[in-house]
Amino acid sequence: MNTKPVKQTIVSDAPEGRIVCMDSAYDVDRRNRDKDVVVTASYCGVLCARFTSQHHPRGVIGVDCGMGLEGSAIAGLWYYEALDLPAAAADINTVELGNGRDVYEHGAISRFNHPARELGVKEGMTVQQAAGLMLGTRTHHNQAPGSVTNRTVVHEIEGRSIVCTDSIAFALPEDTGRNVLCTGGHTGRSAVPYLRSARPLGFICSDGGGGRNRSGIAGLTIVERDGLAGATVDSATARMGDGLSTYRDGVISACNQHASDCGVHTGMTAREAALLLLRR
Repeated sequence: MNTKPVKQTIVSDAPEGRIVCMDSAYDVDRRNRDKDVVVTASYCGVLCARFTSQHHPRGVIGVDCGMGLEGSAIAGLWYYEALDLPAAAADINTVELGNGRDVYEHGAISRFNHPARELGVKEGMTVQQAAGLMLGTRTHHNQAPGSVTNRTVVHEIEGRSIVCTDSIAFALPEDTGRNVLCTGGHTGRSAVPYLRSARPLGFICSDGGGGRNRSGIAGLTIVERDGLAGATVDSATARMGDGLSTYRDGVISACNQHASDCGVHTGMTAREAALLLLRR
């Protein structure tokens, strides 16, 4: 009698790809490369992400395990994000740990990363729904982490655009004098050379939590002398390193005089501020 456990269970096999369940993240292997969304009953920590991501699945769903100390049980979501790989975690209270099929059949999503969000994954949806959405991702996860910029045009008017990208360092020549950039980095003095090089129509970055001597927004005043209009969002309102979150979630915490002249003020949403800067 063969008592060897079945390590992979295919629960969906469609033209767009497969959804495969596993009891452990260690059971992901080369069979899953580029074509499968894998649903595992392991936690979503960095260790599991290291072993799973080496096989380049199309998407990953694990378990949040109550988040863990310092968020350690879901920290792998951001590891996957650096690789542009959609990933999500199921609420531990909805699943049986160690039972991949149960995670797929009964799990509800509690946390997810940016690539998963862009595919439509939301808190509270079923794991089955989230896995189905992940089948829509592109199979390009061989990128180096540093090449992922998440550049996204979110609004256009009269040849100008609001562009989200994760760092001001990712600005392009086409942004000069034309686009408003919403980025996820702080606005300290180290951002100044990038802002001066890019010279966007306007910019909104993070205040980095403020810092001693308001160092997280020092760049606002420095580039004001260059004629650049800029503002920052409160880092407690938007995810650092995520330009789309700056735009979608951010609340303005500071701005320079050029931005103020456009109508930007503290307490307004980054969406509103970006539109005002675009009409500059």
